[in-house]
Amino acid sequence: MPKNAFYAQSGGVTAVINATAAGVIETARMHPDRIGKVLAGRNGIIGALSEDLIDTSRESAESIAALKHTPSGAFGSCRYKLKGLDENRAEYERLIEVFRAHDIGYFFYNGGGDSSDTAFKVSQLGETLGYPVIAVGIPKTVDNDLPITDNCPGFGSVAKYVAVSIREASFDVASMALTSTKVFILEVMGRHAGWIAAAGGLAADREGGPPQVILFPEIAFDEAAFIEKVRASVEKDGYCSVVVSEGVRDGEGRFLSEVGASDAFGHAQLGGVAPVIANLVKERLGYKYHWAVADYLQRAARHIASQTDLDQACALGRAAVEIALAGRNGVMPVLVRTSDEPYAWEVGEASLSEVANVEKKVPREYITDDGFGITEACRRYLAPLIRGEAYPPYRDGLPDYVVLDNHPVPKKLGTRFAPR
Repeated sequence: MPKNAFYAQSGGVTAVINATAAGVIETARMHPDRIGKVLAGRNGIIGALSEDLIDTSRESAESIAALKHTPSGAFGSCRYKLKGLDENRAEYERLIEVFRAHDIGYFFYNGGGDSSDTAFKVSQLGETLGYPVIAVGIPKTVDNDLPITDNCPGFGSVAKYVAVSIREASFDVASMALTSTKVFILEVMGRHAGWIAAAGGLAADREGGPPQVILFPEIAFDEAAFIEKVRASVEKDGYCSVVVSEGVRDGEGRFLSEVGASDAFGHAQLGGVAPVIANLVKERLGYKYHWAVADYLQRAARHIASQTDLDQACALGRAAVEIALAGRNGVMPVLVRTSDEPYAWEVGEASLSEVANVEKKVPREYITDDGFGITEACRRYLAPLIRGEAYPPYRDGLPDYVVLDNHPVPKKLGTRFAPR
């Protein structure tokens, strides 16, 4: 009898993570002799720990295909990192208990660095705990901070959204700058890596064009240099557009927006850097300003997704199943760039041990000497990732997204497990 597969979504969702899910499910359905059902975890790995599973075989082919143009996580996601075996053996034993009860032999975990770590641990420990499971990670993160893979599905669409948004906002500000707002600040995601902020630089269609200032986590914030840059831009252009990453730090390594609290993972809780920057502009220059936070809008914007991003998200979902069927354990399909112009890519593989808990930051050669813009090398890297329009179908003027039925799988275990 063929083994079932378990698929789960993890961490912050994206405009194309469901496209990866579609790639996994559609490819698995092509191999009924090797894979039984694809069971999804409701709310990520928590669904496995609590035996809250979804039977995707009860969804029509049309509904699964519609995932390709539907944003967010169709099965629910979570931020939940499994600790090491020595720290919390009970969680791993519970995973194996659930996998054994539901005849699951394949584990596909679609997420970022923490998810890669979880998949890697399962690939190693399944056999130790008496039930081997082939575990394959699938890259996903809007932050684009996973190593080895050229880029991460989800990033290209966020990059496109940010570049379009700052270009359009800059047109607005420029038209009113004489008598109204002179400085506009857009805050984007990126706690440690400034890839999303860098993407704002694609909006400039000429040297020195907006956004005139980009603030990266990789560059310590220099207040005096920033104020002078804004002043010079306003004097030259009449206005200044700023893209700031949420993770910008001062010279001592402190987040500009840190509010003194921590989240469930011990990460500093960020309180919003855009108003901090805006207040500096007001106090030091007296310019009228507006600020905005892209927040969830940037990662949920399926209506403006990149075709490149969509194609790559689907391809990695398909590749993950092919890797598992080939018996390769503890690996991740990755994107390999073979040419910048014309842009070309292929799917490769990387060991999860090389991916887990490693962050890829924007290299210094991608940032201009003054620390406020992107170089041509950065533009060559970023530009292909936002190309192509992948509009969803529309109905009555709004995107027509699918909502799955998400039929639950009957529980087989009498024991209950409450994730910490």
